[in-house]
Amino acid sequence: MSKNLYIVPYDFTPVTQKALDYALFLGKRVHAEILLVHLAADKAKGMAKSAELEKLKTSLSVPAGVTIRTMVKVGDIFTEISKIAKEEKAQLIIMGTHGTRGMQRLFGSFAMKLVMSAECPFLIVQKNTELNEVSKVVVPIDLTKESLQIVNIAGDMANILNAKVNVLAEEQSDEIMSTRLKNRVGIVSKQYEERAIDATIHYVKSRGSYGKKIMQFVKKNEVGLIAISYHSESLLPQFDSFAQNLITNKPALPVLIINSKLASALYF
Repeated sequence: MSKNLYIVPYDFTPVTQKALDYALFLGKRVHAEILLVHLAADKAKGMAKSAELEKLKTSLSVPAGVTIRTMVKVGDIFTEISKIAKEEKAQLIIMGTHGTRGMQRLFGSFAMKLVMSAECPFLIVQKNTELNEVSKVVVPIDLTKESLQIVNIAGDMANILNAKVNVLAEEQSDEIMSTRLKNRVGIVSKQYEERAIDATIHYVKSRGSYGKKIMQFVKKNEVGLIAISYHSESLLPQFDSFAQNLITNKPALPVLIINSKLASALYF
């Protein structure tokens, strides 16, 4: 069986350690190779960090079927990570970001800038993300076809986690918009049915913030992972803030996210 490749950008901070911990957590369920990548400012610093990464590698408790590889490059994370992911044919980039305290907007923007740079999905965790079993995944969609880019990827992740998918959509009062949404929901239902993925469709009222309604659903239904497609031309207003707020959600749930414009056919 070929192994999935998960890239973990690592800078020796607690939040990137959490990303590594989550990669190992997923590795218990699939054959995976974890590539730890450190971007250094210059060659001298890179050599020093290379030795540190190798030392870290030997200290890890690695699940059966998982291998660890390290890589140090000189460069900027916003350009190099996407190149590495493409060259290595990575299925997933697992990245840590800071949560809702302090510099939320800065770190949310930082994460979104990285998401915009790569074709493959990101799984974003926070420093206080817990390594809990996930029984439910929520997949919010909207009226655009771009929002459906995450559907199959979320299904793949649900299979890895042995979790149920909950598709979330906002009710539409306009007849044309309502018909369009039902068509989108029909596509999603058919895809999941064809893949024998346990999925349920849920509609929420159109009033108020979609982001808040997603988090209310998450809390009420004990959802363990959020999966979204990032598309800045969404019909949702302020989608940048919408996505940033979700990836820095207060419960610190992991968020699976992909840039729909660059999305390619990748499988877990």
